[in-house]
Amino acid sequence: MPRGTFDVLPENAAQRERVEAEARQLLERAGYRRIETPTFEATELFARGVGSSTDIVRKEMYTFDDGGGRSVTLRPEGTAPVCRAYVEHGMHKLAQPVKLWYLSPFYRREAPQAGRFREFWQVGAEAIGSEDPAVDAELIVLLTELLESLQAREVVLRVGSLGAPATRREYRERLIAHLRSNEDRLAADVRERIDLNPLRAFDSDHAGTQEVMRDAPRLLDHLDDEDREHFARVRELLDDADVAYEVDPTLVRGLDYYTRTVFEFESRALGAQSGVGGGGRYDGLIEQLGGDPTPGCGWAAGVERMLLASGAQPAAPAPVDLFVAYAKDDRRALAFRLATDARRSGLSAQHELAGRSLKGQLKQAQRLGARWTAILGDEGASLKDMETGEQRVVDPDGLVAAVQRGERSL
Repeated sequence: MPRGTFDVLPENAAQRERVEAEARQLLERAGYRRIETPTFEATELFARGVGSSTDIVRKEMYTFDDGGGRSVTLRPEGTAPVCRAYVEHGMHKLAQPVKLWYLSPFYRREAPQAGRFREFWQVGAEAIGSEDPAVDAELIVLLTELLESLQAREVVLRVGSLGAPATRREYRERLIAHLRSNEDRLAADVRERIDLNPLRAFDSDHAGTQEVMRDAPRLLDHLDDEDREHFARVRELLDDADVAYEVDPTLVRGLDYYTRTVFEFESRALGAQSGVGGGGRYDGLIEQLGGDPTPGCGWAAGVERMLLASGAQPAAPAPVDLFVAYAKDDRRALAFRLATDARRSGLSAQHELAGRSLKGQLKQAQRLGARWTAILGDEGASLKDMETGEQRVVDPDGLVAAVQRGERSL
């Protein structure tokens, strides 16, 4: 098995189903509808949308020829594909904003470690078609509530603003000048991409680079009036919703399409790999992908990271209402029919499938936590209450009804 992949075992599946159930309830209650995009997308989508200077496009994507001379990529993130679908399917004709959510696997060729896999799942939400600061705030509140519902531990929300593209370009030149004047103190990888992606220097864990960045100009100090007002309104709405946050003037995201509001949720219970989710506004992305100028905002949160942050333990197996055992092989067909009838009647039912002795079958019923055990013998059938040990003879044709009556009387 390749490093960086994992199996979802039966004892872990219930936890992941809970993430999906909580996300569905929260997001659909707020008007977000489910969307799923293809696992393969044209490589150009990510080069144009995510940004050719990002680590994702430069060194983390799984890209290959599809056999017909076309370059395709396993999707490394969800926003660009959703925006591509928005353009391709004419969603601009719908009432705006179009609110969408997804739960999908994604792929990045990066060093596997705790909480980081080369194949990973994310819950994501996107609201496309409105520049209202309330969109930004609503999305942040929804991810806050999802993490709270999953009981994620020691969560901290950081928010910032990258401003409009023009402001960012001006700031970028100031930052490049600062980095160039301190080039000899920077990490090698930061020096190599000063012109390509200078904002990523804020994420460096290199001691010399961190020292240089303490004195670097801050983008928040160079926002124009409109961007400053937008960010202030987002914070006001978060305050109104009683969402705690920290304003981080050094916050950057690893994707080029972000503008204005950016945010990140961390769980300090996770150590170095503390990020559990984040996102921001991407007002120019739809236009980059061939659509009309259209604002958008969204986030993604890692399923594996959220489960780690919640400290979730494997869920107990689902209860078994009825286990059907038999004393002799000539009763196997009847056991099969009774278990099938019980399931069709809405009960959780299993029957013997491994050729155990009757004693072994009763032990298996105990291992499964069966509430009732039916024992098929020569004389008919008996039904055993596994909690009290009480056992009584029943007509096989009335066995399912007897279990249902017993369940209702509990």
